[in-house]
Amino acid sequence: MGDLPGAYNLPDAERARMLARLALAWDGQWFLKVYEEAGWETAARLNAQVRQAFGRIEMLMLLRALGKRQADDPADAALLLAAYFDQVLAAGFRGQFRAEGDSVHVTVTECAALDGSRRAGLERTDQACVACAGLLRVYFETLLRGCTAEVHTVAQMGSGAECCQYVVQLGAGRGAWAGEQE
Repeated sequence: MGDLPGAYNLPDAERARMLARLALAWDGQWFLKVYEEAGWETAARLNAQVRQAFGRIEMLMLLRALGKRQADDPADAALLLAAYFDQVLAAGFRGQFRAEGDSVHVTVTECAALDGSRRAGLERTDQACVACAGLLRVYFETLLRGCTAEVHTVAQMGSGAECCQYVVQLGAGRGAWAGEQE
């Protein structure tokens, strides 16, 4: 298609940014239509379920793209998520991931999903936050196959905090990382 005379060609980086924004817009429109049909509670609950299911797909695709079966350990999982935020989500998301033993501290300072929910003008803007703890759980349980992840919410921007903060406690012993679990 791109070899037609006068054809437009988007640079790879711009194409990636567009796809990230389109995925976010799709998710936002999906939420709004369910909200209009069934109300806030149902839309938020279903959106959280969809985000968790999609989160597994996101992490499996990330691992596949990097030629990895799973993260080596919690620190490697934190690096993988940092790369995902910086290079895939890119448009409107900023996060830091810091591993300390079997836990990872997550700080989100920019959230395009929350910004979009605020622009929608609904009675609540925290719908973007409802899925986050479950999404982080799925991210880590997918990256570190066989582990369990318990996510503790410390603060959320959707509830008025300056940033979102989570502590993810991973339920596997130190010797259980790097493919030793099946």
